[in-house]
Amino acid sequence: MRILHTSDWHVGVTMKGRSRLDEQRAVFKQMVEVAAAEQVDLVIVAGDLFDTASPSAESQRLLFSALSALRGTGAEVVVIAGNHDNGKALEALRHWAHAAGIHLRGSLGKAADHLVTGETAGGERWRCAALPFIAQRHAVRAAELFELGAAGAEANYADHLRRLVSALTHDFTADTVNLFTGHLTVVGGKVGGGEREVHTVADYAVPAAIFPPTTSYVALGHLHKAQAITGPCPIRYSGGPLAVDFGEEDHTPSVALVDVAPGVPARARTVPLTAAVPLQTVRGTLEQLAKAEVDERAWLRVFVTEPARAGLRGEVADLFPRAVQIHIDPVMRKDEAKPRERRSGRSPGELFTSYLTEHGHDDPAVTKLFAHLYEDAQTVAEEA
Repeated sequence: MRILHTSDWHVGVTMKGRSRLDEQRAVFKQMVEVAAAEQVDLVIVAGDLFDTASPSAESQRLLFSALSALRGTGAEVVVIAGNHDNGKALEALRHWAHAAGIHLRGSLGKAADHLVTGETAGGERWRCAALPFIAQRHAVRAAELFELGAAGAEANYADHLRRLVSALTHDFTADTVNLFTGHLTVVGGKVGGGEREVHTVADYAVPAAIFPPTTSYVALGHLHKAQAITGPCPIRYSGGPLAVDFGEEDHTPSVALVDVAPGVPARARTVPLTAAVPLQTVRGTLEQLAKAEVDERAWLRVFVTEPARAGLRGEVADLFPRAVQIHIDPVMRKDEAKPRERRSGRSPGELFTSYLTEHGHDDPAVTKLFAHLYEDAQTVAEEA
């Protein structure tokens, strides 16, 4: 059977306040085209469907349209909630999803409730253990729901996850394609840049060994960088369908296509999503920036390597209408580590000039304006 593995959609994410819904709409359209062209049997969306727990109505419409379109290709669709999602709100939509032919798991239930089974048009049977994101504070409750009993006061997050995974996979058989999908951090995975840090630190990391060798393929979400993880079975992060911030500038937005059969090692390949808008960083003086090669589609981060002055940001914005971040390059501010000059006994004008110098701002017009405003303030004070 063939699986399209994707995750970390972050529908509704913005770029410094600018909507990216049109970009995401184009990406999902291409994803649906890939699923149809590749005759995918199953689509797995491994969490972080939305960027926030309170998505806009437009974001919700886009998500449900994308999931319905993927189902419309003839593929089964399995979806789990991630740490950015409101799991309970998604769970409330489960009846709608079921009616639409979509297997949605938003929050925790009994172990059997997290097992999804199916059969491809070619007669291959598959089962998928679908585990939504579990916060540390809910790990003990998850064990209770799975009827696993107490793990001991010394049990950590990884211990709890090991027991949950074991409960979900103990019935995996050799004549079935055995799948697991979860939204979690596995030891050895490389952070992409846009993940929520509190949920990727060591306390949330689990070893790859928690997945049994009987698992045909582990489809993970949470880390935004597409990558395979070494373990007792094939384990992979699909990577996100678009870069959510400039920490992911070098990523290639993609999905993973996986061919797998009972008893045969899964073979995965990456399919780039060219509809995703790239992120690009440019650096230089204003003159150098004017000559820089810039992708006209890209969201830009600009570092200006010349002293700050009034109007500089506006000139850069005029030069790059798609610049969402404009910075004075830190290399222009090396003198910040030097001891500050003596302040006592100096006039306000001298202090203001020193302040501008310390911060790399060299603009006589600003100094002149300060002097004018200060003089006006003093005149008003004397008249009062």
